Amino acid sequence: MTASVLQRVYLSLGSNIDREENILACLDALGEHFGELIISPVYESESVGFAGDSFYNLVVGIDSALSVGELAVIMRDIETANKRSRAGPKFGPRTLDIDILTYGDLSGVVDGVALPRDEVTENAFVLLPLVDIAPNEKHPVSGKAYCDIATSFAGSEQKLWRINFSWQGRTISSKNKN
Repeated sequence: MTASVLQRVYLSLGSNIDREENILACLDALGEHFGELIISPVYESESVGFAGDSFYNLVVGIDSALSVGELAVIMRDIETANKRSRAGPKFGPRTLDIDILTYGDLSGVVDGVALPRDEVTENAFVLLPLVDIAPNEKHPVSGKAYCDIATSFAGSEQKLWRINFSWQGRTISSKNKN
């Protein structure tokens, strides 16, 4: 599918290996490709699905006229540039993981990418940063606002907390909620 107009796309970023370095490099690369970024606060969260080091997680909004498939290739290239290994189990340590969460209001499998991504409603480390930057936007399938999904979220046992994080001289997040 090729988009002819700009679409708002939300991406989930995560890293538990050289976390700060990889998240910073990812933000730089996304900024180079897409210009202005909408960046959530950065959260640290315990690993989910395996025993391992904690992750840094955040959600980034971009506007793009590229197709879902073209975006997926760029995300994979950014992961590879940050030494992402694709060997090993599905749940495991990551230098960098970038997932396309939503692409406008598309739903279903588009260019091999399932939209919206299930993690939006399954993982606090995805939903809470998304609520921070798009609280009133609606989930493409349920039609519920993300802030409403968060109020009835069942994954509240997932441990995560905001951290101090800066990018390009700008404070992205702080331990104290702003």
